Amino acid sequence: MKAEYGELKGPYGEIRLFPESLDDLWHLEHLITPGNLVFATTLRTVDTATDKLRPEKAEKRPVRLGIRVERVEFHPYANRLRVGGVIESGVDVSSYHTLNVEPGYEISVVRHWRGIDLERVERAVGASLHNVVHVLTIEEGEGELFRIRQYGPERVVTITAGSGKGAEIDGKAAFFSDALATLRDVTGPVVVAGPGFVKDDFVRFLKAKNPDLGERVVTVETRRIGRGAVQEVIGQGVLERLVGDLQLAREVTRMDEVLKRIGTGGAVAYGKAEVRKAIDYGAAEEVLVSDALIRDPGVARLLEEAERINARVVVFSSAFEPGDRLNALGGIAALLRYPLG
Repeated sequence: MKAEYGELKGPYGEIRLFPESLDDLWHLEHLITPGNLVFATTLRTVDTATDKLRPEKAEKRPVRLGIRVERVEFHPYANRLRVGGVIESGVDVSSYHTLNVEPGYEISVVRHWRGIDLERVERAVGASLHNVVHVLTIEEGEGELFRIRQYGPERVVTITAGSGKGAEIDGKAAFFSDALATLRDVTGPVVVAGPGFVKDDFVRFLKAKNPDLGERVVTVETRRIGRGAVQEVIGQGVLERLVGDLQLAREVTRMDEVLKRIGTGGAVAYGKAEVRKAIDYGAAEEVLVSDALIRDPGVARLLEEAERINARVVVFSSAFEPGDRLNALGGIAALLRYPLG
């Protein structure tokens, strides 16, 4: 993401945003909310005067519109964000229009910017400086490649091959070749993870076949493969060491801490009522909230109150397992400075 800050009067003002990836569209889904005013250049049918009796086919032309947002929908499989609302500036004022925002599309957002919103902008901008990390989880005859999006791991492909006691050496080499082929277009760091020695054998094979890629590979021991192995990789801080983006690692470790404190009767609160109580008492040190809740007006006010008592707010992605676990607790929790009793 690229961002250009316009004139901000306190927390209110305009920021021009330039999404460059699917991750950036996901960020925009949470940065653009109903009631915001957005400006963008889009195609719209424009009436033209004509002397002909038979009307010509309607023509769409690029126009600059300002839209008061009513609806925001993220479509990751179409690589598109749809922003719909009523036109307030430009042609056809008071008509409804939908912007189809894709990577490479510039959009200006005018709104009241909370601290967590500006932090999200900075995180998106910072993440664009790094190549995407991929995690290949592998064991005998089975592998899965994941791309680490900022909203969680995205499965890219599954690799399978014959396995068992009778497997031939050349069968293993063929499986390794297929696994290596999935990394052909990967330009960033690669984590190879899994239990046992298969991952180590594969990394030796990879380095012999593609030394340049081998320089970008990190090997990590995990108890399992698949999505669970990816979470282990993140929990071990591997991504933090590779690219310095702490968000996914922060979600894993914070959720683990919440569950640990719940299990031991520690300083923790969860659910809207309990978290509100903790904030009212000034006991909340860190508030964890699901991205599914941050548009809720009551939750938004709760987060503003949390920031006023200097509590850190961490927004969890619902697309990632820690976010699912947080949703099961009501979508919001707080790590406390002291137990409330």
